[in-house]
Amino acid sequence: MSKTTNSNKLWGGRFKEDNEAIVKRFTSSIQFDHKLATQDIMVSLAHAQMLHKIGILKESELKKINFGLEKISEEIESKTFPWSEDLEDVHMNIESRLTDLIGIAGKKLHTARSRNDQVATDIRLYLREAIEEIKIELRKLQISIITLARSNTSTIMPGLTHLQAAQPITFGHHLLAWNEMLDRDYCRLVDCLHRLNECPLGSAALAGTSFPIDRHMTSELLRFNKPTENSMDGVSDRDFGVEFCSFSALLMTHLSRISEEIILWMSQQFDFISIPDSFCTGSSIMPQKKNPDIPELIRGKSGRVTGNLISLLTVIKSQPLAYNKDNQEDKEPIFDTVETILSSLRIFSQMVPGIKPNIEKMFESASIGHSTATDLAEYLVRKGIAFRDAHQAVGGIVALAVERNTSIDKIELSVLQSFCSNIQEDVFDVITLEGSVKSRNHFGATSPDQVEAAAQRALKRIEERGKEDC
Repeated sequence: MSKTTNSNKLWGGRFKEDNEAIVKRFTSSIQFDHKLATQDIMVSLAHAQMLHKIGILKESELKKINFGLEKISEEIESKTFPWSEDLEDVHMNIESRLTDLIGIAGKKLHTARSRNDQVATDIRLYLREAIEEIKIELRKLQISIITLARSNTSTIMPGLTHLQAAQPITFGHHLLAWNEMLDRDYCRLVDCLHRLNECPLGSAALAGTSFPIDRHMTSELLRFNKPTENSMDGVSDRDFGVEFCSFSALLMTHLSRISEEIILWMSQQFDFISIPDSFCTGSSIMPQKKNPDIPELIRGKSGRVTGNLISLLTVIKSQPLAYNKDNQEDKEPIFDTVETILSSLRIFSQMVPGIKPNIEKMFESASIGHSTATDLAEYLVRKGIAFRDAHQAVGGIVALAVERNTSIDKIELSVLQSFCSNIQEDVFDVITLEGSVKSRNHFGATSPDQVEAAAQRALKRIEERGKEDC
């Protein structure tokens, strides 16, 4: 290795030999952490203001720093900023450029801080902004699902267990089940934001600093709830990132489950729904194909986001306190997860309003498999028959229907009475699909009235959340 004074390094005073080019490339993070440039400038502006307050920076120096950082922000926005791999990361690139622009005052900015607390603060700011964006997109998707549900409160379809016909439900009820998954995800995201919104700035390298800094001031300037309690934890903690990726993996798992149902329902074997051509593609060889590419891609991307969670867990699992270079690997999983979540939510929100149910096919499918057998058993219980005896009698009726290749509501009353004398003419009010669905008229159930009430409650929750975020 060649001898050098490392004059191009902002940390080079300790070293007599330069890094090999391969080491520079391997340790450089500027290829991806430049995404934190906006947040890094925000942190520097707050830090400079605090340094001025405690007497480290003169008024003239603060003005120069503010001017220089504003100039750098403009250069980054216009894509004219001179990024350099030799300067390793976003922090050193910005600091070096600031010194070029304003001279010695730029070198004073790093007083009482380290890249360790700087990057920890940057990432929290980045994620905080991303979470606010995700909250908006998640609410949009929920509203699109609830709106579709309200249009289908009486649309009957088969409810499945083990992918077999179980009981008739309404399409609106099924859609609101999707919304409940997403609603819990929203609450998890808000909870994650609460723990994330603490400010590590001022933790310095790991032990704090001997300068009389005001961490509460910088925390307030950056709109954090409070400073982090412990300087070692402040620089080394990444569990806020793990928690965000955990939320994201669960959200994508839910989107994957929803996508799987859309894919199944679009198949010729189900033929329950169609989605607009703009969310599908064809085949290069089979001209008849209409492939549900968007749901399939989202189903696939769930694995990508789950992988990011595992990656981040693995990065931090064996690290001793405090900061270690391993943490350079925290950013790409987080960045990729944010981008994947936002793009998936946005395209899903656009696709859902275009879902059109095949009402006749859904009804026909719900008629298969004797899905009102439970209604008949419950009818007998209301007539005074013990449930196990009712279950036995209905099992015999279903066996007869299978033998006759018909449905239980098509069997004559006299034949039904041969299985149980308690059966009366009113049985046909409950063993039709419409009667079955209408009878489930309690909180959380599938009757049209309950679906409409549940949809209104869900919309009210979302509306209140939107007001809180304004």
